[in-house]
Amino acid sequence: MKSKVLVFMPSIEGGGVEKNFFLVCNYLVRKLSSLKVITISKGFKKKFDKSVTLITPSSNVWDKFSRRIKYLIAIFLLVKEIIKDKNIIVFSFQANIYCIIVCKLLSVKVIARSNTAPIGWSNNIVKRYIFKKVLNLSDEVIVNSIQFKNDLKKQLNVNSKCIYNPLNRKEIIKKSKQKSKKIFSSSKKLKILNIGRFTEQKDQLTFLKSLNNLKNKIDFEACIIGRGVLKKKLQNYISQNNLGNFVKIIDFVKNPYPLIKQSNLFILTSKFEGLPNVLLESLALKKFVISSNCHTGPKEILLNGRGGLLFEVGNHKQLTKKIIFYFFNKKGCKKMLNRSFKSLNRFDYKTNLIKYHKLVINYSKLH
Repeated sequence: MKSKVLVFMPSIEGGGVEKNFFLVCNYLVRKLSSLKVITISKGFKKKFDKSVTLITPSSNVWDKFSRRIKYLIAIFLLVKEIIKDKNIIVFSFQANIYCIIVCKLLSVKVIARSNTAPIGWSNNIVKRYIFKKVLNLSDEVIVNSIQFKNDLKKQLNVNSKCIYNPLNRKEIIKKSKQKSKKIFSSSKKLKILNIGRFTEQKDQLTFLKSLNNLKNKIDFEACIIGRGVLKKKLQNYISQNNLGNFVKIIDFVKNPYPLIKQSNLFILTSKFEGLPNVLLESLALKKFVISSNCHTGPKEILLNGRGGLLFEVGNHKQLTKKIIFYFFNKKGCKKMLNRSFKSLNRFDYKTNLIKYHKLVINYSKLH
């Protein structure tokens, strides 16, 4: 059965959520009678299959505004599209609360994909109440990990369906072979990598504190890749603690896979996640992973610590010990890595994209 889907993604910013977004859109458009995407971000047109219809403002000026402004403009475009054709299914990838309210007011079916674990926003009582009420209005809530699903139910009494992030291992391996600059200078030292936005959520300061503990204990080089508002703060910590010879910061790159390939060890220090793509990608390139045991995703990906090492969120001393353990126990850690690598079939992109298609088909039948 063919269906018409309208995807709502006001602000495309090039992170992990967006990788899943492009994969899902480009797969579904080949299965449906039409797929339209509402977005304010016009610079990502080449990422979409040619059959995807982009609905964007006529002017480029809105792309320079804040997320909130983009959300409001995107809502205006959403209302216009729904009024033109109510025989659609709206699939929200961002700004779910706004999108769900509009869809319910205009009596159209809406599927909301939630990307960030509740712990990231549920401490605010008002937000918690709003999310609980509005998410329960949607026809379906999609999350990307089992722990995420359990947290939503426990904390907000919201039922959801888990569909893992679609991981295209062949594409990652192919892109990892592209030429790139060298980010590590020595083949003899332990090469440590961290990738993520420079925000409080990603908590690279804990990463730097652990490196400061390590600098007189083992030989290593470290690199942080990303961009964001806390870049200056991270640079200041490096300078104040004489870490310049041990760690460097480089800007966000569109293809990080050749850089991951250069490393020995990938470290994630996030305070909360959904299902961090970067861990899946590192494992796909057979890199050992040490991660914060944050909600949600890392514990699930790393098989509850049997496929990688986990440490308490924000505990830089514990992270230091985990890095030292890896340094002196590489053979044992390789067995753990192999265990995680073999379990990546759970995230196979075809398997999980088919689940998205089946979901859309089921709701089409209810029209």
